[in-house]
Amino acid sequence: MEGKYKNPPLVEALCEFKFIPGTSWDITIPGIIYERIKNDFPEKKHQIGIGITLQPKEKGIEQKIEQAPPRIQFFNKDKTALVQVAPDLLVVNQLKPYQGWNKFKPIILKIFDLYREIANPKGLKRIGLRYINIFEFPDKIIELKDYFRYYPMIPETLPQSYDSFLIRTEFPYDNREEVLIISLGSIIPRSPDISSIVLDIDYAMISPGHISLDNIDIWLEKAHRLVEDSFEKIITDKSRDFFIKG
Repeated sequence: MEGKYKNPPLVEALCEFKFIPGTSWDITIPGIIYERIKNDFPEKKHQIGIGITLQPKEKGIEQKIEQAPPRIQFFNKDKTALVQVAPDLLVVNQLKPYQGWNKFKPIILKIFDLYREIANPKGLKRIGLRYINIFEFPDKIIELKDYFRYYPMIPETLPQSYDSFLIRTEFPYDNREEVLIISLGSIIPRSPDISSIVLDIDYAMISPGHISLDNIDIWLEKAHRLVEDSFEKIITDKSRDFFIKG
């Protein structure tokens, strides 16, 4: 996914940790974390309790805002990366331009180790490594099978043209204690003369305590390998040519 394409579709990579509480949440924890990372993430912002989910609508997938625990966000200087902290939650986000796994992974581990030192969580409830890709094709209508190997299969008895779609599949791993979640759907394009498709790949540990706090490095390598492998298996050579020529 990285280093192969001139015009890669990746718009955001993120790693989310949900923790099993160790002790009562101390409201001073975000401030202590900020003091330790403010040289790299100097801008602080309070995010009111909202979350964003994707839902299919008549004209494509739309974002829906839902209630979520409040969190504090720390941005780097150019707003291309951020750290999010809330009770028993840590998220490390990397936006465009993505500098590659060899640079993203050390940041994840550094912030994770710092959170662990300060918050002292008991264990891990969930970990997710997620890559969000947006494909923009210079045509209003495209044949999905030309660009993807994963797409809706429409029976011949139904209309073969449609305005929007969303498919999601969960593949169990490691005795169903981990899962690979792949979603593909249309989104409202930024201009009327193009087609926009989002490919969301999320590999997650979903069984609390399945991965110990000491084994994050190994798990991250496994998760990244599966996410990257899934991406390459989903796209076609025509997609690859599109990225390479970009």
